[in-house]
Amino acid sequence: DYATNVAMVVAKQAGQSPRALAEQLREQLLGQLDAVERIEVAGPGFLNFYLHRDFFTEQVDAVRTAGEQWGSSKQWAGKRVVVEYTDPNPFKEFHVGHMFTNAVGECIARLFLMNGADTKRVNYQGDVGLHVACAVWGMQKNGITADTKIDAKDLGMAYSTGATSYRDDVVAQTEIRKINKLIYEQSDEKINALYQLGRTVSLEYFETIYAVLGTEFDDYFFESEAGPLGKELILENPHIFPESDGARVFKGEDYGLHTRVFLNKEGLPTYEAKELALAKLKHDRLDGYDHSVISTANEINEYFKVLLQAMRLVYPELASRTEHIGHGMVRLSTGKMSSRTGQVIPAWDFIEEITEAAKEKIIENQPEIQNDTDSLQRRAQDIAIAAIKYSTLRGNISQDSIFDKTQALSFEGDSGPYLQYTYARIGSVLEKAVSVGVNPSTKNPPVDPYEIERTLYRFPEVIEAALAERAPHQVVTYLTQLAGQFNTFYAQEKIADPSDEYAPHKAAVADAVRITLKNGLWVLGIKAPERL
Repeated sequence: DYATNVAMVVAKQAGQSPRALAEQLREQLLGQLDAVERIEVAGPGFLNFYLHRDFFTEQVDAVRTAGEQWGSSKQWAGKRVVVEYTDPNPFKEFHVGHMFTNAVGECIARLFLMNGADTKRVNYQGDVGLHVACAVWGMQKNGITADTKIDAKDLGMAYSTGATSYRDDVVAQTEIRKINKLIYEQSDEKINALYQLGRTVSLEYFETIYAVLGTEFDDYFFESEAGPLGKELILENPHIFPESDGARVFKGEDYGLHTRVFLNKEGLPTYEAKELALAKLKHDRLDGYDHSVISTANEINEYFKVLLQAMRLVYPELASRTEHIGHGMVRLSTGKMSSRTGQVIPAWDFIEEITEAAKEKIIENQPEIQNDTDSLQRRAQDIAIAAIKYSTLRGNISQDSIFDKTQALSFEGDSGPYLQYTYARIGSVLEKAVSVGVNPSTKNPPVDPYEIERTLYRFPEVIEAALAERAPHQVVTYLTQLAGQFNTFYAQEKIADPSDEYAPHKAAVADAVRITLKNGLWVLGIKAPERL
């Protein structure tokens, strides 16, 4: 159940052979470890530890007693943690990239929660800047007025129109820069009206997606509020942000990084200045924090290195509490997405596509469900979100991932729907067991623990390690292994069999697995439906 190579590590220092030292350690440890039944020396000097049957039995009971709290710890108890993620820009389409960013950030937040932190989820959204000016210019060109009824797709098209013209047309570029300044100044009523229309439509649209993804933010921050403070910070610290060609910059080369503009030639704060101010805004509005996590795509990792170095000079205490987690990008068959060109896959379209595919799978197995359209839609959407989130989190988050629809929707292993299916299956099995008089109980366990019991108790360790290493995929790997072991266990053992003296214990183990799967799925941001 556990092993150590400590004897091989220190044998030379101790002046003994690893095997001889391992034997001495074994003798000293015998009877000293409560949960350990026996210790064996293996190979060149490994120490192998085998746990008592009573330990595994007690763990099954512990899982069932803890229920929703199973897997949680106090590692971060008493600490306030702020996790910022998703960060879509109003006036742009909420695309698949945002959705994958949301999945990573939500999982990180839930890992902190599971480890006892007072966790606040926040979302930082760019409601001012050149992209907004491009969108407002595009709204004008597309005939949109303050009284026009529009949706997110209209805004996406307006942005694409403006961004393309800004790139290709010098006249349009001048006009868009003027609009950008007017938005900051709020000095033009017509521009203000278009701006408010686009902002409102965008934010309402984002909320519908957050609801489906299962994210509830505790607070929202906007570039429009960070901008003035950011500009003030830059001007107050000329020694940190010297003038360069009419702009204010941070000379990152002095720290082995690269130079970035914090205040442009027009006197407007850049993303960098706003981000610097955001740290202070979050700290003040949330009554302080012990740790701040910012989760974004890793394509801006270098940008954050410069930002954090500047923050060390302006806000050293906040910088020491700030961590940036850069994650990989999602890749689809069409390649990398770009909202500038309009070649994006909107999140809603993607969710609906996967949901429709899930419906087909459900109907294959339950044709009668077609008569209950609400239930069919609800189940299919739960499966779709599970497929998307599992695919996002199954690998190292620092690396790019490729979404394969067929694999993602599989009910036969290595997928979110497979975990949901196993959870629902256990519930059905336990219902059947109780109906024939088999009630979960650990009073009469078999002499040897089942293999699945040797995996079950490790869940809290996995949760702690996944947070410590910022590695959600460890939870995915563990749950997939657990589900696979249960399905093998169920294929070999009868649970709903009143004639089997060990059936109650098997039912208790099944119940503990069910609880573990549910709690693990929650960490991943995936629902655990009682029926699929």
